[in-house]
Amino acid sequence: MRISGARTEPPAADDAAAWITGAVHDGWFTEPPQAVIDRDEIIIWGRVPAPDLAADATDADKAAAQAGRIHQFREDTRDARIKVALQVEHRYQRKVSWGVRCGDSEDLFTHLSAPVMTRLRQPERQVLDTLVDSGVARSRSEALAWCVRLVGEHSEEWLTELRDAMTKVEDLRRKGPQ
Repeated sequence: MRISGARTEPPAADDAAAWITGAVHDGWFTEPPQAVIDRDEIIIWGRVPAPDLAADATDADKAAAQAGRIHQFREDTRDARIKVALQVEHRYQRKVSWGVRCGDSEDLFTHLSAPVMTRLRQPERQVLDTLVDSGVARSRSEALAWCVRLVGEHSEEWLTELRDAMTKVEDLRRKGPQ
């Protein structure tokens, strides 16, 4: 375990997706659930079947039907999802959130919003203040989150390569010299 300040890292979650696939109830999802994992949270994404609609249904009708399907899934599975989440939280020492996809719609149920402390110099603060002053964000915190999302969207390929490289370095560290 790596120690960063007073906080210890949670255990590895390499097998979390497989474990979660075995733990969720058969019939909940049309495909195996996807687990998105970081050091604080595991989001379990599942796809539910899209509702059958008339061939002439409008895009608004489709979106409403999909939202209704997601809402019904959330209500019908609440107690069972809580049981699974508690088991996952205990095993992997991370909070668990649920997200559901239906057709083109998706909804992320209650999820973790972790505070992050940072020190910014005046030019960076001015960027955040411009976003707040222009109404793009309500606060510096929201402006910073907006910036992080924007960078993530526009540099996903680079971030993926970086994560892959970090995984290779971690594997080499674990192997160590013989």
